[in-house]
Amino acid sequence: MYYRALASLVVCLTSLSAFGVQSKPQIMPEDQVKAGMHGVAYTVFEGTKPEAMDVEILGVLRDMAGPQADVILARLHGSKVEYTGVVAGMSGSPVYIDGKLVGAIAYRIGEFSKEPICGITPAQSMLEIDAMDKTPLTDVSRTAGAAKQVVNRTSGPGLPSAADSQSGFADLLKPIDTPLVFTGFSTETMRLFAKDFSSAGVVPVMGAGSVSNDKQPEPLEPGSAVSAILVRGDMNIAGTCTVTYIDESHLLACGHPFLQAGGVDMPMTKATVLATLPSPENSFKIVNTTETVGSFVQDRRAGIMGRFDREPHMIPVTLTFRGVSQPKQFHYEVLNNAKITPAAMMATVFNAIQGMNEYGEDTTYRLDGDIDVLGYPKLSVKNMYAPADGSTPTAYGIALSIGEHFSRIFENPYETPKIEGVELSFDLVPDRRTARLETARTDVTEARPGDEITIETLLKPYRGESILRTIPVKIPTSTPRGTLRILISDGETLDKMHRVTGPTTHHLDLGSTIALLNKEHSNSDVYVSLLENNPQAMVEDKVMPTLPLSVMNVMDGLRGTQDMIVVGESALDEAAMPVDYVVTGSQIITLNIK
Repeated sequence: MYYRALASLVVCLTSLSAFGVQSKPQIMPEDQVKAGMHGVAYTVFEGTKPEAMDVEILGVLRDMAGPQADVILARLHGSKVEYTGVVAGMSGSPVYIDGKLVGAIAYRIGEFSKEPICGITPAQSMLEIDAMDKTPLTDVSRTAGAAKQVVNRTSGPGLPSAADSQSGFADLLKPIDTPLVFTGFSTETMRLFAKDFSSAGVVPVMGAGSVSNDKQPEPLEPGSAVSAILVRGDMNIAGTCTVTYIDESHLLACGHPFLQAGGVDMPMTKATVLATLPSPENSFKIVNTTETVGSFVQDRRAGIMGRFDREPHMIPVTLTFRGVSQPKQFHYEVLNNAKITPAAMMATVFNAIQGMNEYGEDTTYRLDGDIDVLGYPKLSVKNMYAPADGSTPTAYGIALSIGEHFSRIFENPYETPKIEGVELSFDLVPDRRTARLETARTDVTEARPGDEITIETLLKPYRGESILRTIPVKIPTSTPRGTLRILISDGETLDKMHRVTGPTTHHLDLGSTIALLNKEHSNSDVYVSLLENNPQAMVEDKVMPTLPLSVMNVMDGLRGTQDMIVVGESALDEAAMPVDYVVTGSQIITLNIK
C-alpha cells in the first residue's frame, strides 16, 4: 500500500511542477475504479502549498448523488487528515490513481465520524461545466500576463463534483461545507441574518479568517485554496474551497455548488490557510484571502468555474452617517446576485448602524440615498425611521426596508439588473421622533368644485406635546356632486390602498418596478387624499382613475392575468405636509359637494 501510494505521489508531483512542459492528466473512468485501489489527494492544511493524503478506495455508491450520478467512497490516510478528519474547505481536493484524475473530494459522512471517510465525484461526471460555460471572452491580452503568474499549468480537465445537500441522502452523505467567513460583523448581526444566508445554501461563520489584497507570489495549482468574495471592504464575506483543475484560462473548484446560482460573477482570489482547526463536530480551515486573480463565472451542482480573463463586477456601496460626534463613512463592495445581494445589503447596513457608538433604541434616522441601476433612473431611497413600541429594533427595520428594495429589483422576470452603485446617507437624531395621528377635521361641511378647504390634523408625539398642522386642499373642478371622502393618513396606509407594494407587482418589468418604488410615500409626511367612489386601475406603474364601467369591461382580460390592479375608489387629488416625525394612523372625513 505504501509503495503504490508513493508511486502515485511521484507521478502527480511531477505533473504539478511549476516549470517545464506539462501535460493534462488523463482521466480514470469510473468503471475502472475498484475497491482496494490506492491513490493520492491534495489539499492545503497550512500556508499555500498543497499536501498529499493517501486515498484508499472503498467502493462505488450507485446513484448516490441522483440518477446516474454515482459517488466513489474512500478512506483518507495520513497523520494530519486522520487527526482533523474531513474538513470544511477541503471540497474540490483532486484525487489521482496512477497519475490519472479520478475526481474531487466533495462529501463527508455524518456529523461525528471517527474516520476520515469521504465521497468522491467521478471526474467524467464533472466535465460538463466546461461544456456549458458560455460566458463571453474579454480582452485576454490585458490579463494573460497576470494569468501566467497566477496559474501553475498542471492538472487535467477534471472537474470538482458535488451533489445537492438537500437530497434524500443528506443524513448520511453531505457535501462538505463551504463556510462563508464574516469579518467585521457583530454577533447580533449574525444572529438576525444567518437564516437569510442559510436559505441561500451557505453556512455563515464568524472570525475564521480575513479578506485582503495582499500579493501572494505562490501560483495556484490543484489542491490550492481558492476563495470567492461576496462582500469586501470595511466588511467582508468570503467562502473558500480547493482547486481541482487549472490551466492558463480557467480553474474548477469546490466539487459541489457554492450557491448553485448558475451563471455568476464573483471575485476569485488566492488564499492562505492559517490553520486547520480540528473539531469532533465540524473541522474547518482558517483562511486569509489575498489577491484577486479573476472571476467565478459558473456555480453548478458539480462545482464552480473561475476564469482568469474576467474582471468581476461588484456593487460599490457608501454609507454616510451624520449628526454624530464625527461624521463616518463605510465603503465596501457587494456581489451583484439575486440570491445573495438582498441579504448582504441587509446584514451590512444593520451591522454598520448597530456598530456605532451613537446607536441606541431612542435614536431616529433620516435616510436619503439612491440605488443606481444601469439604464434606468436612479431609485430613490428616502424615509425616516424611529423606534416603535413593541416592534423590532430600528436598525433592523431599516435593513429590512433596504433588502426589500433589492429583492424587488431582482424579482423582475425580464432582465438581470446591473447595479452600478449604492449611496445611503443617514442623519442621526438622538430622540424618538414618532407621532400618532389622533384627529382630523375640516372647517366646512360642504363645498363646491374649485373651492379651497383647510384640513386640520392633531398629532400626538412620543412623550411630547400635541402638534397641530393645517393642510390646504383644493377641490378639483371635475369633482362630481355628492359625498366626497377625504382620507388623512400616513404614507404606508396610502401605499397599501393603491397596492403600490406587495406580491401583485412581482411580474413587472425592471423599469416599472423602479418607477413604482419611486412613487412610494414618505412616512414623515401627513397625506390628504380626495377619494371618489369610482374604480381606479393600475397597469404597471400607470394609474387610470375613475374608469367608466364600459372601459373596465373591455380591460377585464388584463385583470385575469394580474397585469391590471383595480381598487374600488379613485384618488382625485393628493396633498402632503412634512412633519419630521414618523407618522402612523389614518382618519376619514366626509364632505358634501354641491
